[in-house]
Amino acid sequence: VSALKHKGEDFFQKFWPEAQHFIGKDIVKPHGVFWPTMLMAAGLPLYKHLNVHGFWTVEGQKMSKSLGNTISPLEMKKKIGMDAFRYFLLREGVFGQDADFRQDSLTARYNADLANNLGNLVSRVLAMQQKYFDGVVQPLGPTWAPEDEELRNKFVSAEKELARHMAELQFHRALESVWGAIDHANRYVVQTSPFTLFKDADKRPRVGEVLHHLLEAIRAASRLLAPFLPDTVKELSSLLALNEADAAYRAPWGRCFAPGHKVDGPKVLFPRIEAPANE
Repeated sequence: VSALKHKGEDFFQKFWPEAQHFIGKDIVKPHGVFWPTMLMAAGLPLYKHLNVHGFWTVEGQKMSKSLGNTISPLEMKKKIGMDAFRYFLLREGVFGQDADFRQDSLTARYNADLANNLGNLVSRVLAMQQKYFDGVVQPLGPTWAPEDEELRNKFVSAEKELARHMAELQFHRALESVWGAIDHANRYVVQTSPFTLFKDADKRPRVGEVLHHLLEAIRAASRLLAPFLPDTVKELSSLLALNEADAAYRAPWGRCFAPGHKVDGPKVLFPRIEAPANE
């Protein structure tokens, strides 16, 4: 309140009525009873909504210094990177409910979603683009095959679903929507089989189109994942040779990559976590 008032009454009237409060469930009473009472006594409007999150346990136990089972975000950053750790917390947890941190769940989620799904898609698309066309993006034809349209529509739908779920603070559902589209992109690779088509010289223009659509899928995924995986999105932009500040980065599907645009070669974004041999 004081900070907003310091900026002026117009600033306060613009932002305070839209304020969202985020708290842990152990302090609902002071923030849900005492604080609103104080605001009403002062003649100030209440915040827009009180959002209460649950607790994280570890392997079914409450986190405790005495038990030595606390999870250090900085240690997790060293092990798997902050993007991967953030993704796990948002994907595994349901806002408003308690969640349980388990190492096997972290490993499974990381390998399945980040290493195998997103990471593998980026790696093989850029590898084929480099191998077949020296990284130069090929033009799209005036008409698109039904499977191309379906791929684009999956990402269009994912963006709408993401917006709806984010408004409801259902972060896990928002990520499910994006990963549904990424899953479809991986199936599109199998469906179109560019590695097989390239063996036929007459079908190489089609290979160029398929890879162009897949590069668009990676661009679309990077835009949708920016709030969740900011460091990874910067790497993806670099690999695609795109500037996030440019209008082309936000252009409609099929209008981003200009003729002659060249992307970089593949890079391992999420190295797999290998389980110990005795497991």
